[in-house]
Amino acid sequence: MSFSILWVDDQIDELRGHCVYLAEKGYEVTGAANGRDALALLRETAFDAILLDEMMPGMGGLETLAEIKKIRDTVPVIMVTKSEAEDLVTRAIGKRIDGYLVKPVSPLQVLSVLKKALEGRRIRGEQVTRDYLAHFGKVANRVAAAASSDDWVALYSDLVGWGLELQTYSDLGLRETHGEQMASCNQALARYVRERYRDWVGGAPDTPLLSPRLFETWVEPEIRAGKPVFWFLIDCMRLDQWRFVEALVEPYYRTERRHYWSILPSATPFARNALFSGLFPLEIAQRYPDWWRGSSQQEHSKNAYEEELLRAQLQRLSSPAADDFKYYKVFDARDTDNLRRQIGSLGGVRLVAAVYNFLDIMAHGRSQSVILKELAPDEAAFRSLMSSWFEHSTLFEVLKILARRDVTVLLTTDHGSMFCRRATAVKGNRETSTNVRYKYGDNLAVDERQVFLMKNPEHYMLPRQTPIENYAITTESYYLVYPTNYHEYERLYRNSFQHGGISLEELICPFIVLRPRG
Repeated sequence: MSFSILWVDDQIDELRGHCVYLAEKGYEVTGAANGRDALALLRETAFDAILLDEMMPGMGGLETLAEIKKIRDTVPVIMVTKSEAEDLVTRAIGKRIDGYLVKPVSPLQVLSVLKKALEGRRIRGEQVTRDYLAHFGKVANRVAAAASSDDWVALYSDLVGWGLELQTYSDLGLRETHGEQMASCNQALARYVRERYRDWVGGAPDTPLLSPRLFETWVEPEIRAGKPVFWFLIDCMRLDQWRFVEALVEPYYRTERRHYWSILPSATPFARNALFSGLFPLEIAQRYPDWWRGSSQQEHSKNAYEEELLRAQLQRLSSPAADDFKYYKVFDARDTDNLRRQIGSLGGVRLVAAVYNFLDIMAHGRSQSVILKELAPDEAAFRSLMSSWFEHSTLFEVLKILARRDVTVLLTTDHGSMFCRRATAVKGNRETSTNVRYKYGDNLAVDERQVFLMKNPEHYMLPRQTPIENYAITTESYYLVYPTNYHEYERLYRNSFQHGGISLEELICPFIVLRPRG
């Protein structure tokens, strides 16, 4: 592959040796002795990149750069200068240069910066492919050797990283291979969780950090440290989705990424209440029966008392924020505007907790919306949609405001979601809950190879409303469909995002500590 380069320098004749070297490497160089000649050549020829001297008589490098961007905004420009002054570098970066070289430069330095600008993506893609193939062969051994929840967190974190790399740099074939590997890992995870979950909720020594202990373990110590704490919970956010937007936050905060495990069912009525209360669902139902209400057909009502549950937990912990906290639930633009308007008066509050429901609403709405399915047909597209929302959200505006204050920001989720591909039948009565990734009801009948059937919910710290009620938690990428109108609902929910089951994507949740840079 050959590339055409425009080199602008008032001493271009003295650079013939460099031009010959670049020609041998596949770079055809056209010279221009001043800015005006360079602009004339650029109007006639679509050069792949420009090497631009900063100090030239007449039209200087920065002035020429501004005119270049008017003609071809996307052409990579590498500035070459004798000056190492910081203000010059800053001004050049502000005018969107793609590289910077200080004279005298060697041919290899010039080649290197051109390769990065013109071939960096291809070279990176080839390296990612080689590295991924080497990684691929090790995953099965890591799964077989995974003896602790930390092993699974490390494996999942690596898999997420590779998924994001492959999305950026690789072809469809490798991305499909990675998806198959994720499915294999989720199959193994289902066995791992089934065997241990009852012991975990019973407080076994190898129990990972679960939803009920998150606040006491990671949020309360930050409150006691003395700085105001802002705790933002983005409902239904996966680790891969957070890592896709993490770079947006890093200019404003030093970030620390941690992980915890959602309880089962990994769904809002159970997992989020556990976060705010510091209790398992069975304990909430026993201690606060009026706050754990609503039928299986009205699960949203089970989250109607998050503020009260949080206050009770703060009081139980004798927290400094017990009488000094604010709680917000953000559903729509009116809610977000309300929080943004009040952010200036919240600086002295010990704890501000806010729930953002956008992702959960979008995930549920996607099942019913042809437009959303077109916008986000798969997991990669859904990440991009989430990123677009986050970048333009009032949440991001609030984060930028808080970055100028001496506060601690904690950002997490209550559970993730699974891209469901396979239906499995469930039999139950009309009082059975409506979710398709999990259900609870009287004497549920399922294929227990695909579904974790909790016949005694109390053993898993889950309440039941009747003596014969049990819980069905799907594994891998299955979703539950009734035999009646099976094929209609199988089509409706195929390739939809659901939550409540057992998968890496739903159970291993990000917890991000954000400390303002200044």
